[in-house]
Amino acid sequence: MFESSALFTDFYSLTMAQGYWKRNKDQDLQNERAVFEMFFRHQPFEGGYSVFAGLETFLHKLINFTFSDDDITWLKELGAFESAFIDFLKTFRFSGHLWAMDEGTVIFPNEPVIRVEGSLIECQIIEGLLLNIINFQSLIATKTCRIWLASGKGNVMEFGLRRAQGPDGAISASRAAYIGGACGTSNTLAGKMFGIPVMGTMAHSWVMSFDSEEEAFDNYAALYPERTIFLVDTYDTLKSGIRNAIKSGLKLSEKGKNFGIRLDSGDIQYLSTEARRQLDKAGLTKAYITVSNDLDEKIIETLVREKAPVDSWGVGTKLVTGAKEAAFTGVYKLTARLNGKNIFPVMKFSDNPEKTTNPGIKQVWRIRDQNGSAVADVLGIDDGTDEPLNGRHCCFWHPSADYRHFLHKIDGSVTALLKKRLENGKLSGTLPPLAEIKAHAASDLESFDSTYKRLLNPHIYKVSITEKLRTLKLDLIHKYLGSREN
Repeated sequence: MFESSALFTDFYSLTMAQGYWKRNKDQDLQNERAVFEMFFRHQPFEGGYSVFAGLETFLHKLINFTFSDDDITWLKELGAFESAFIDFLKTFRFSGHLWAMDEGTVIFPNEPVIRVEGSLIECQIIEGLLLNIINFQSLIATKTCRIWLASGKGNVMEFGLRRAQGPDGAISASRAAYIGGACGTSNTLAGKMFGIPVMGTMAHSWVMSFDSEEEAFDNYAALYPERTIFLVDTYDTLKSGIRNAIKSGLKLSEKGKNFGIRLDSGDIQYLSTEARRQLDKAGLTKAYITVSNDLDEKIIETLVREKAPVDSWGVGTKLVTGAKEAAFTGVYKLTARLNGKNIFPVMKFSDNPEKTTNPGIKQVWRIRDQNGSAVADVLGIDDGTDEPLNGRHCCFWHPSADYRHFLHKIDGSVTALLKKRLENGKLSGTLPPLAEIKAHAASDLESFDSTYKRLLNPHIYKVSITEKLRTLKLDLIHKYLGSREN
């Protein structure tokens, strides 16, 4: 795994950086400054929300993002860069400002979740680092949250280390999964690094290493009487596994200890129901049932709906990889150029309106009603004059700058979501512990109606722009189109 090498960037970021550097030098300019924003284009998993994750990981790496002596030597050997530019990179560190939403916040397409201000060179070089970390952890946090909600906010254990995308993928997935609602992880290193509870049962190899299943269970119970879970599907779940688990479990029960069983194959609904029946018949009513076996949110939702007697869920492959959703659609776009106190808004145009960006230096405000329920997120110019105010009748526009809009009288709270995290390249305030981020994610979800959180055909949450931002956007469109036509 890389540490904080500034080579962790797309090659074109360095070639463009050299171009910016040469332009500044040739025209005797100070380092040009700019504002970039990260946002994402559409919800993953055909869902109605996402969970913002990865901010702390990104900030810690960004603070130490430099070119080592070995990095500089390698860049020289490429022969693609001037020696004076390479000398410039020797002292590279991010020295700009950064605003971001609280990690764990529920987020929606087209709204900036991170805003970066700094020299054009440094803003460009950090693009790959930012997108790599935030995209992956947000994807996994969102997937986990969907699974957690599908389980009825039950006990979801992240079991994905062996199927994750490499060591860094496994570590990042464990962290993001905890934010999204997992109660623990099988990844021991992640437990040490982040303070996540570590959990696990046994493998089939443990059972097969003994002469009998009952002997395997008895030995495990003797070792771990306070945390015994028997894996019951090594040979035959109902004819062997459950029966032997009951025998060993009764011995534990006589000592005042409880235990659980794990089902890892077969028809989970049928097997869990029959296992529960047999456990109860034996008087082991407190014994709990854990299930695994390639689970995802749709399978879990079905099992919960059918009242399968499952107490906890071990989810691996489809949680830590994102399953069919290969990547989060986060992008990083230039929104303004700065010259002293002068701001020059810029935007990307596209024949596809959804890919036309919103210009300027922006803030995102979350509007809630009197009951604390989220009504809409509103993008506006962050200049102190565009904030939606309580008690005011407002007209908010669709971000694609078309005719669609809605009128709303604000009768609840208005919260600015982007907060300063770095100032002159240094942390601005302390970062919350992971448990607090996890709690924030769960709390933030509560402010959204269940229609936004359902798995099938979720309601679309309103993300709108203010009248002032819409006017700026239309002015730039007309200016661009007019110059093109002339």
